[in-house]
Amino acid sequence: MPKFGFTQESAEIVRWLKRAGEAVEQGDPIAEVTTDKVNMEVEAPADGILDGLRFKEGDTVPVTHVIAWVRGPNETVPPVGAALVAAPAPDAAPAPDAAAAPANALPVKSTPLAAKVAADLGVDPAVVAGTGPGGKVMRADVEAAAPIVAASQAPAGKVAASPAARRVARELGVDLHAVTGTGPRGRVQSDDVRAAERAATRAAPTGPTGPTGPTGAPATDQTTTGRPDTAITRLPLQGMRRTIATRLQKSYQEAPHVFFEAQIDVTAAEALRAKVNGRLPKDAARVSLTVVIARACAWALKRHPLVNSHLVGAPGQEAIVMNAAINIGIAVALDAAPDDPTGSGGLIVPVVHDVGAKGFEALAADLADLSKRARGNKLRPEDVMDGTFTISNLGMFGVDRFTAIINPPQVAILAVAAARRQFVPDADGNPVARPIMAVTLSADHRVVDGAVAARFLSDLRAVLEDPALMLA
Repeated sequence: MPKFGFTQESAEIVRWLKRAGEAVEQGDPIAEVTTDKVNMEVEAPADGILDGLRFKEGDTVPVTHVIAWVRGPNETVPPVGAALVAAPAPDAAPAPDAAAAPANALPVKSTPLAAKVAADLGVDPAVVAGTGPGGKVMRADVEAAAPIVAASQAPAGKVAASPAARRVARELGVDLHAVTGTGPRGRVQSDDVRAAERAATRAAPTGPTGPTGPTGAPATDQTTTGRPDTAITRLPLQGMRRTIATRLQKSYQEAPHVFFEAQIDVTAAEALRAKVNGRLPKDAARVSLTVVIARACAWALKRHPLVNSHLVGAPGQEAIVMNAAINIGIAVALDAAPDDPTGSGGLIVPVVHDVGAKGFEALAADLADLSKRARGNKLRPEDVMDGTFTISNLGMFGVDRFTAIINPPQVAILAVAAARRQFVPDADGNPVARPIMAVTLSADHRVVDGAVAARFLSDLRAVLEDPALMLA
């Protein structure tokens, strides 16, 4: 399992793109995995035959763990923790039995790091086959062997199960002791837990409120209890939905959100957008109102750097980091899969870097590219990293106003609603219809005081109502 980000510890296998036994070439995508930020493709590291898939779709795997092998035509897939060896020729002498090794055999060689990891994980390096030079045991060998060793040494009463299986069991309220494992040495996998939950659901009696799962909660599968309006659907909170829930809950609980609303006349901004689009080549990305707002935010953030900062550090040791770069994340709603009963594909925030240094055409091209790749699960880790401020625009959905939750470690996010035509007084006091847009700034009150947020919004309104200020 590759490590796509500096802080990444694991990734979930979304789907295998190749089947065991298929020939692959170096660089071929063999699996799609999801990290806590984006979906990524795992590529074949060499030409050969994909074999020995270690995990199923839905399993969460720690980084650097072996998930599959790419073998040659005359090679066999080893057990977990063993080296990949060539199959012996028909007339080759059989390999000596490891159990028949002399009593004075040399001690097992391992790297210092592998020895430390083995001690931490409670693994005897002597039972691990090394893949390093001369059969030396490497860190990856120890980590790959640890789950099997743990399963074989599990104390009485404790079920050998993968971390993903334990998580799914907690979510679905399934007793692992009642699950039959299909993994190595009977280890319970996440799919085993889901299968057990479905079996229990089908066997559960139907009461006055419909079928229930093992804990009395509504069943996972949609089931009708006599009337169409009583169908109940229970879905596990997992994948991207769980990541969104965890992060936003943590943000809203830890950061004291304070909200500031402004009404902005976007007549001049819309006129500027139309003028720029009129001068662009036909095949160029169109400048949207979001592009104009992002450029205006960069102008205002430069004047109010505290709104563009990060709050980092453990509780009691926090520090405010003033960011020199202005990297604006644009929240993008993903399309739901056809079979997704929630109708929500989730949310991702690709980041446009150095917004203040780019013109409208370059910003439009960057945003169009990021949005397209976000909806196609083609974002790279660097596309969602290092954001310093976020814009969430729901104006295209006709939302009149809303508030957004801050994306930590950032300290502010701007919620943009639809522009509605309203009658406002002109310079002579006469009513004129203007497109008025409501924006709401959510700020972390630990960093941003009310006066700072108010001045930022005041400047944002000023530059959107007079875009020529961006030249200043």
